[in-house]
Amino acid sequence: MTSQAADGPESVAASRRSKLTPEREQEFFDAVLEQIRECGYEAVTMEGVATSTRCSKSTLYRQWKTKPQFVVAALRSRRRSRLTGIDTGSLAGDLREAARGAARWSMTDTKLLQALGHAVTQDAELAGALREAIVEPEIAALREILRRGVERGEVAAGHPALEYIPAQMFGVVRARPVVDGEYADEEYLLRFVEAAVLPALGLGAEGPRPPSAG
Repeated sequence: MTSQAADGPESVAASRRSKLTPEREQEFFDAVLEQIRECGYEAVTMEGVATSTRCSKSTLYRQWKTKPQFVVAALRSRRRSRLTGIDTGSLAGDLREAARGAARWSMTDTKLLQALGHAVTQDAELAGALREAIVEPEIAALREILRRGVERGEVAAGHPALEYIPAQMFGVVRARPVVDGEYADEEYLLRFVEAAVLPALGLGAEGPRPPSAG
């Protein structure tokens, strides 16, 4: 006897989704996010994604009934931190590596955030998916870096700057295009860490100091 759950709409949806390989599904996700970056959320259509990925619109609509559902799924497929695994043995070193990592995805993620800016104010699920995909994993990784620094005794657990470092690191990447008209590259982010982040934590630059005059 077939169970009621097996006949339910969720099971039907799962069977339909199973027809796509993970690789093909990711191809669709990559395509819709790239079109959002280049054209803006409002300009993206299911037909446009279908054309770019050489599939029929019906293939997409079988998987995701609306564009917002499709974009939410695409964002959630990316929920992973590119900063995970950083461990140089020192807090200063880890923060420098985090700056280098952030520089590698500064342009693509910032363009996506900008392109979705208005849409996320109108759609709570889309806003939540954007936070899950881009914001929360990176903030969590930065907090882990700071936690290890505290455990190693490099900075006091109650240091007032600890609370603000993730917002500093994340915020400067997003703000530079607005302030300076260009994306935050590796050189800029490393200078930011040396000039603002490390001093805020009471950490000096590593390596030998230049000799004093006299």
